[in-house]
Amino acid sequence: MQLDTRAQTLLKALVERYIADGQPVGSRALSKISGLDLSPATIRNIMADLEELGYVSSPHTSAGRVPTPRGYRIFVDTLLTVQPMDESAVESRLRPQAHPPQKLIANAAQMLSSLSQFAGVVMSPRRESAFRQIEFLRLGEKRILLVIVAPGGDVQNRLLLTDVDYTPSQLQQSANFINQHYSGLAFDEVRTRMQGELRQLRDDMGRLMQAAVEAGTEAMADTGDDMVISGERNLLSVSDLSSNMTSLRQMFDMFEQKTGLMQLLDVSSKASGVQIFIGGESNLVPLDDMSVVTAPYEVNGRIVGTLGVIGPTRMAYERVIPIVDITSRLLSNALSHG
Repeated sequence: MQLDTRAQTLLKALVERYIADGQPVGSRALSKISGLDLSPATIRNIMADLEELGYVSSPHTSAGRVPTPRGYRIFVDTLLTVQPMDESAVESRLRPQAHPPQKLIANAAQMLSSLSQFAGVVMSPRRESAFRQIEFLRLGEKRILLVIVAPGGDVQNRLLLTDVDYTPSQLQQSANFINQHYSGLAFDEVRTRMQGELRQLRDDMGRLMQAAVEAGTEAMADTGDDMVISGERNLLSVSDLSSNMTSLRQMFDMFEQKTGLMQLLDVSSKASGVQIFIGGESNLVPLDDMSVVTAPYEVNGRIVGTLGVIGPTRMAYERVIPIVDITSRLLSNALSHG
């Protein structure tokens, strides 16, 4: 339902006041801070309508109202005025060529945490599942080094222990076959296609190629440190989260398990720009009093991961959004030129 201008103004004033001081906001306070020339009775009627629509709720102990996750959602989507931010605070820590990629990612997580005073998270770049070419290098009898080159130039090595002692020419022939027929595909797809195509090759050559595909699949799936989280302890200082022991336990379970958070970051990497997940609406982060603000980052124009800030639903979104946005852009620049 479309809210009229008066209802939007009152909802915006209520959310901003509640974010600022954490106390339920009453009609008297709203009449002062909204700038609207309305009687207390009119304000109460509008607030009752907003409550009926699910945008605000009344705590039992107070005559004032607080925003619901749905109220926060309409606030960040249509009513929010984002504050400009000085990029220099982030730039010095995320300069191109200043650090190796993993150090830049750790720095980005720390920057998100220290600037927001909440938790910062960066999903490490996804390793490419496709390969550009492979090579076999004979290390000794029945010992072969599989060298996998990804489209972006990333190189992975895997040791293969074989039943047969392959000659250098056999290894070259097998690598040529795979590169000629399957270059540019993911190893899972190669496995499917090879099942019908290997009958033309001798059994021992086929076994070598299958071993290479299995090792290649494993190498590309091995992502190492998939996520860097910084500043979780900051959330212990947030009364909205730390006052509820059940919420606190759920929150740290989420950090430990990482699965829901990874899925959330994966979802947001498929969208452009800043995404805001409020309360439990994503079904991946189960806490009503927690929000995640995310943005994807790129390497040379290709989205490879996501970063964000995890904090209470009652966060200053107008300040956190530019922190996430600028950090994603500067990390993209640093990784692209590093």
